[in-house]
Amino acid sequence: MRILVVEDNPDIASNIGDYLGDRGHVVDFAADGVTGLHLAVVNDYEAIVLDLMLPGMDGLELCRKLRQEARKHTPVLMLTARDALQQKLAGFETGADDYMVKPFALQELEARILVLVRRSKPQQARILEVADLTYNLDTLVVTRQGKSIQLNPIALKILQCLMESSPSVVTRQELEMRVWGEELPDSDSLRVHIHTLRAAIDKPFDAALIQTRHGIGYRLVDPQAAS
Repeated sequence: MRILVVEDNPDIASNIGDYLGDRGHVVDFAADGVTGLHLAVVNDYEAIVLDLMLPGMDGLELCRKLRQEARKHTPVLMLTARDALQQKLAGFETGADDYMVKPFALQELEARILVLVRRSKPQQARILEVADLTYNLDTLVVTRQGKSIQLNPIALKILQCLMESSPSVVTRQELEMRVWGEELPDSDSLRVHIHTLRAAIDKPFDAALIQTRHGIGYRLVDPQAAS
């Protein structure tokens, strides 16, 4: 990650920079509020570590300008030597995302930065797609040609395995292990569920996606790509 540290104490700034640098992060520095605001506006950082008391412009004003004037939403972790509730509330009101009181452990500093960065990134939907078939792993919604398809939990597990492996063949043994684990079903269960899955995602449509490899297993493949 690329991180901006705005801290006028050279020892603290150096300790933070050395630790984060050793952990693989790229760190930029500013020793005053004006320079810190400039860097924060013109560059894209994953996070900003911002001291409250700074020369030129304090951390509260910097954070306020960053949010309200520059309209940048980079996560801000504010540092202060004072553990006063009013200071914390003022920091949050100007747009800070978290607060740490000096002295602090560098391990905790990094951990909090990582949490802030994770929270700031929009969660992308986990969607599998093969041809005109889609499966949203978060909502468990399956559609083909825009039409919703209702599947039972076992069929969903089989479909996920086939779609994740597409266009490769998935053996019967692998499918059974993925669906039932160590408690394997009778020999006909997988075949029955494959038949049910075919009836749902293939039969109502022009092209079949599920293919059988006799004596081996099954695969799900885009017919156009296969041809």
